[in-house]
Amino acid sequence: MSQKSGYMEALKCRECGRKYPLEAVHVCEYDFGPLEVVYNYDKIRKSLNREVITGRPQTMWRYRELLPIAGQPTVGLEVGYTPLIKADRLAEKLGIRGLWIKNDTVNYPTLSFKDRVVSVAMSRAAEMGFKTVACASTGNLANSVAANAAAAGWDAFVFIPADLEQGKVINSLIYGAEVIAIKGHYDEVNRLCAEIAGKYGWAFVNVNMRPYYAEGSKSMGFEIVEQSGWKIPRHTVVCMASGSLLTKIYKSYREMIEIGLVDDTEHQVHGAQATGCSPISTAHKAGMDFFKPVKPDTIAKSLAIGTPADGFYALKAMKESGSSCDDVTDDEIREGISLLAECEGIFAETAGGVTVGVAKKLIASGKIPAEDEAVLCITGHGLKTLDAVVGHTGEANIIKPSLREFESLLSNVKKVAVN
Repeated sequence: MSQKSGYMEALKCRECGRKYPLEAVHVCEYDFGPLEVVYNYDKIRKSLNREVITGRPQTMWRYRELLPIAGQPTVGLEVGYTPLIKADRLAEKLGIRGLWIKNDTVNYPTLSFKDRVVSVAMSRAAEMGFKTVACASTGNLANSVAANAAAAGWDAFVFIPADLEQGKVINSLIYGAEVIAIKGHYDEVNRLCAEIAGKYGWAFVNVNMRPYYAEGSKSMGFEIVEQSGWKIPRHTVVCMASGSLLTKIYKSYREMIEIGLVDDTEHQVHGAQATGCSPISTAHKAGMDFFKPVKPDTIAKSLAIGTPADGFYALKAMKESGSSCDDVTDDEIREGISLLAECEGIFAETAGGVTVGVAKKLIASGKIPAEDEAVLCITGHGLKTLDAVVGHTGEANIIKPSLREFESLLSNVKKVAVN
């Protein structure tokens, strides 16, 4: 397998600091700490500046020196550079001076931020000689692996909890992937996948390829900074399942400071979870450095990871930046989905409802001051989680094809609006 390194130097244990070759490994053999990519920032600093970035196509790959591939990307060439939308109506509702939505509900090809991490993992896996890709997933990742594998001509195996929303199951099956539904929660699915990865030698994007895969999330942070006029937002709110997205967005801000693309201004990256699966939020609010695993019970199935792999590091990142964290109930999640849809015309899945709901709480409590500005990271499209809002959105008005009936209905609608 090819071991070209590009701007990468090694993999390093996040606990003991031992270094490993740039291979398909993800844990330290001494203390089982997770491995992370180490970059040559001096080399990157000489190659990458604002002019170089803005001269490239508007995809996540405009920041490729800061992503873990050795050469040019080969999978997901059109991924990323999703809109950063000024959300004035939602800002007014939530009571904050300025608000922006980083809208990954329109990401290519599967309408979620997972397209970022999969394109990175598969591009790196291609460099290493793999042709079969797999994952453990709560839905969005399975969709992205299936779609990107189909486009690249790879075999794909996706493992999911058996109780996932049908929209996400169908969105994996349609691409021809082998979908294996496990009678158990995500943590059980993940444990099985670790065994399978060890035996079959496939490129499991979030197991043996995890050090590369996770780095793809940084692209969301890079884009936010560039789209904000080369400034780090004062506040960023990020939903958490494993906790990886929050840690990588925080890392992306620090890397852009490191190589001189932006000034080191004060910034906080706040975490958002569903109350029915909130091990990181519970630990943060209790002032703990470690979380206690939980059994998920929430409509936010994409965030239902009771033993979050990066939970410790998410807690560390929030503590380091003085950030806050909170969680919201199922009803508050649905309210958050509706607020975003009605104010900004963006239909988010349940994870987006979590982000909006927690942002509302943090603003109301003053943890995000009303005179500040914030970016909300919305990670997936609501068409994937229709089950969560069915029966909670009202009903269509049914009439005969009659002008009289329409005008009668309109009269009643106007009365309701006035009242």
